Amino acid sequence: MKPADRGAAARLPADFSKVLVVGKSSINRVVVSKIVERSGLKPISEPPETAEKALARQIPGAVILDGGPDDKDCDRLLSGIDALRRASGKALPCVILLSTRNGTPDSLGLSSVVDAVVAKPITPERLQPVIDRLVGRS
Repeated sequence: MKPADRGAAARLPADFSKVLVVGKSSINRVVVSKIVERSGLKPISEPPETAEKALARQIPGAVILDGGPDDKDCDRLLSGIDALRRASGKALPCVILLSTRNGTPDSLGLSSVVDAVVAKPITPERLQPVIDRLVGRS
């Protein structure tokens, strides 16, 4: 995200009814989007290549990143999300990482931008309570 885009995005209010779902696998994005809808939220599905532009247009209440096989598929978005958080002075948007590993963001050595980790396989029983908890606290 360019500095000018970050500044403009930071002035936008967060829309807590929307969740940005980012991942290379379109199948995983569809599965996650259906789980987001079950929480009464509106998913916005994007591949990593276009997700930065989506963040520049609007700030969702949460971002769900599919880390892929090595948890690095969406790393390039983390600096943009961190910049939004610093500019707004809030931990928004909330960030959930879908990972092949189980643990907490700290125990897995992940960026401080990641608020929660949900281990794959992706199921409603695992993901939906995390979405509800993080978006509900915002």
